[in-house]
Amino acid sequence: MNDWLHEISRIARLAGEDILSVYAQDFAVSAKDDASPLTQADLAAHQRIVALLPEIDAGIPVLSEESASMPWDERKRWDRYWLVDPLDGTREFIKRNGEFTVNIALIEDGHPVLGVVYAPVLDFLVAGGHGIGASWQQAGDSGKAKVRSAASPLRVAASRSHRDAVTQAFLDRIDIADTLALGSSLKFCKIATGDIDIYPRFGPTSEWDTAAAQAVLEAAGGGVYTLDGLPLRYNQKDSLLNPHFMAVGDGNIPWKSWL
Repeated sequence: MNDWLHEISRIARLAGEDILSVYAQDFAVSAKDDASPLTQADLAAHQRIVALLPEIDAGIPVLSEESASMPWDERKRWDRYWLVDPLDGTREFIKRNGEFTVNIALIEDGHPVLGVVYAPVLDFLVAGGHGIGASWQQAGDSGKAKVRSAASPLRVAASRSHRDAVTQAFLDRIDIADTLALGSSLKFCKIATGDIDIYPRFGPTSEWDTAAAQAVLEAAGGGVYTLDGLPLRYNQKDSLLNPHFMAVGDGNIPWKSWL
């Protein structure tokens, strides 16, 4: 697992280089069938990742956001696969605020067991897996990633591009010290490094948006839960949309009482 984590970290950094080469230029933005934005950076990172992951183990299939048309009849037979978002936070990429990431996860029996999240503009990488812990690297520095024990008031992460009335109503029930608006999977990462306590998400997300960050957060001692309190799982149904969820560092946070 450690060897694989090192390798997917390398692949994420290479994909980040491809993204930055587009980021430095004027680039076109097109729309997918669901009206979400798509850039050449998404495609370049996708191509890099799907070309390199088979070098780790050619027998493991790859499901990427940019190749998500895999039929359920085939996908439901997978007990192990790579789940990839080549560029999580395309809207943040278009805004040029740096808050976008490369996400690579290994899923086993519906659980994310290995994950890397890399923010190329920030040169910030968080990696972790079940049984091996989590760590962060940034600009030549590094350390262990570990959630903090929460104490009221809480530090809360919220989406920069997706804030709705349901989320705001939930936040109004919490004693909040600070609300940090962040794009992409960085919200999970900041919980994993002890900077944030909780990230509520009541809007739509897809499985590739959360898998790598969930693996990292769980390795750092936190968790991602559906609103019934069960760990968020993957590849359980035809749709690749996630249910609403709660990402927390300290499992003792009474988030259910605030729903």
